[in-house]
Amino acid sequence: MSVGTIKYKITMLFGRNIKNPIKMADKGVVNWTYSTCGYCSTGCSIEIGTNAEGVPVASRGVGGADVNRGKLCLKGIFEYEVFEATGRAARPLIRDTIHEPYQPADWDTTLDKMGAEIKRIQAKYGRDSFAIVSTGQILTEEFYTLGKLARGVIGTNNYDGNTTLCMASAVSGYKRSFGSDGPPGCYDDFEHTHCLIAWGSNLPEQHPIIYWRLKSAMEKRKFPLIVVDPRVTIFAQNADIHLPITPGTDVVLQNALIHVILKEGLEDRDYINANTTGFEDLKKEVENYDPTTAAKICGIDEDTIRTVARLFAKAESAMGIWTMGINQSTHGSDGVVGINNLSLVTGNIGKPGGTSLSITGQCNAMGTREWSSCSGLPGYRVLEKPEHREEIGKFWGVDPEFFPKVRGLTETDIFPAIETGEIKGLWLVATNPITSMPNTARIRKTLEKLELLVVQDAYQDVESGQYAHIFLPAAVWAEKEGVFTNTERRVNITRKVKQPYADCKSDLQIFNEVAKRFDNGKVIRFPEQPADVFDEMKQLSKGRLCNITGMSHDLIEQKRGIQWPYTEEQAKKGENGARRLYTEPATFSYPDGRAKLIPLPFINNNEIPDEQFPFWLNSGRLVEHWHTRTKTGKIGNNNKFSPIPFMEMNPDAAEELGVKHQTYVRVTSRRGDAIVMAMLTQRVPKNMVFIPFHYFDCVNRLTLGLLDPHSRQPAFKQSAVAIEHVDQELAARLSKEMREY
Repeated sequence: MSVGTIKYKITMLFGRNIKNPIKMADKGVVNWTYSTCGYCSTGCSIEIGTNAEGVPVASRGVGGADVNRGKLCLKGIFEYEVFEATGRAARPLIRDTIHEPYQPADWDTTLDKMGAEIKRIQAKYGRDSFAIVSTGQILTEEFYTLGKLARGVIGTNNYDGNTTLCMASAVSGYKRSFGSDGPPGCYDDFEHTHCLIAWGSNLPEQHPIIYWRLKSAMEKRKFPLIVVDPRVTIFAQNADIHLPITPGTDVVLQNALIHVILKEGLEDRDYINANTTGFEDLKKEVENYDPTTAAKICGIDEDTIRTVARLFAKAESAMGIWTMGINQSTHGSDGVVGINNLSLVTGNIGKPGGTSLSITGQCNAMGTREWSSCSGLPGYRVLEKPEHREEIGKFWGVDPEFFPKVRGLTETDIFPAIETGEIKGLWLVATNPITSMPNTARIRKTLEKLELLVVQDAYQDVESGQYAHIFLPAAVWAEKEGVFTNTERRVNITRKVKQPYADCKSDLQIFNEVAKRFDNGKVIRFPEQPADVFDEMKQLSKGRLCNITGMSHDLIEQKRGIQWPYTEEQAKKGENGARRLYTEPATFSYPDGRAKLIPLPFINNNEIPDEQFPFWLNSGRLVEHWHTRTKTGKIGNNNKFSPIPFMEMNPDAAEELGVKHQTYVRVTSRRGDAIVMAMLTQRVPKNMVFIPFHYFDCVNRLTLGLLDPHSRQPAFKQSAVAIEHVDQELAARLSKEMREY
């Protein structure tokens, strides 16, 4: 071998002789503004860089923030591009019918028309004939104000958020088990746990920063990771044990695990006696779920069930986490309760590394749970309690009798009520049911029946706008100020980076202006500044589980987020917020201070594959996209990875049907059809396909949408479909037309 060859090989092995480091483009940033990411519920601290002209040109993570510690995912890195992305709404639009073109109008004209139409509909059909569906993406001060508007001014009881589609089962499950909503754990638990079971969660794509924290903790302490998912997700590939469960049977597996724990005496009897009720009823129910019986239903062999039960119960501390694979099911609420049951019988609530943690939701899904008044009244108050109606009525200056005495319809019940004529008007705030609701063909027909549809969004080309009579252009995320609350109850602040685009207004401004069109809106105080709204929320939080009396906008920014509860006393002492709930014995939110162990009989009401529709349909997120792609679909560095709808399909199943890799196919269900590109992979079993849910007129044309009885959340994950061949040229043309829309 020559000397030259040796030098070449050494260079190839150990690097170049002449270094060529990566160079970062100078974007001319002159100012960095602190904010909180406006995508998922992780709640990453982010800074937006603006140039000398005040134009946002860069995003970066905040190193001193505990949540993300300087990291951002693909969406956060390019979030600065959402401000002036294609399709931004510029001005209010009105029209008399949906078959006419929109006409631009000024704000006063538009809101006068909106107010008059709401009053007309309510006068003719009743107060509840007008409904409001909000979002998990606006700021908490805006949620609180919208709740005040809906409950105290407009007076409709049919008011809900699109969070019903993603985390209603988590809320319901927490309330059933613990007596109140509110995740009991935090991200810090990853650094203390000794065993983790992830149920229906694909953290690397759904919540990549949380996954990075979990992976870092695993590398340091090597605790077992168990992933329960019918699909071989990226998360499952990195697990110590992957449980490819039969869709919709999580409750069966949970009962079987508890069965083993109790049979082998692995439960924490002292914790159970001190903190729970219902143990004997739970014990009796799980007797029916021995591993042999359970294995035949859930598809996990009995030896593995026993192994997992022992790992979880014997661990010094153990966590259960979950996402949409649990929530979006006909047994979603029961699935959450089952995870809570596992944590309670093993004493894994309220201690470092031991928790039942919902990792779900939009950027401010917790904010809507706490302050929007969708399911009740502010601060986790409920309409059913007279003292709660009295408190809020007195604070707002509203006659408590103006409030309804029970909760009205959820989002998923509002649309059938439109079909039957019970609801005549609808206001959509930053939500897009034409893409996000199941059985979207039905939703299209439903929206056509409305006498009034108001769509309020930052982007004019949002699909639901096709059916609107009034369009209100809203400011996007950091064109305004206020707070978000993330998955671990951390309140963090978004500062205003720039003025709203064109003639857009913040959601807070819009709600305040709408209030002026109603009699009660002229009596009730509607603060104009977000900090003043926050002060109202602080007053109403005193003595509540979600106490934020020690917080202020400036302190929140200083601390890079504060977890509630956080009292005035804690603030005076310079303490941090509470990492965990229920850390002391018998401090749960039920009157006796005890959590409930709830028996969970399994009723199989899933739509199961059959001869006509032989495949399970699964759906989920991609790391590069967010919900209905209203934002990420316009950002090239996000959209380029997955610009068109596709379907993961097992190669063996594809071969039997003659389906080739990267060819178009037609997927059909009992509700509709969709055209997708087939991507052959072993990540799905032979009897299953997977389609991301981000695309317009795609997977939700197929989904069943049967509702969980407790949460009213739809079952997006369990339905049956068939695969058909389709003309390739025609399908490609259709795909191109859909992208151009």
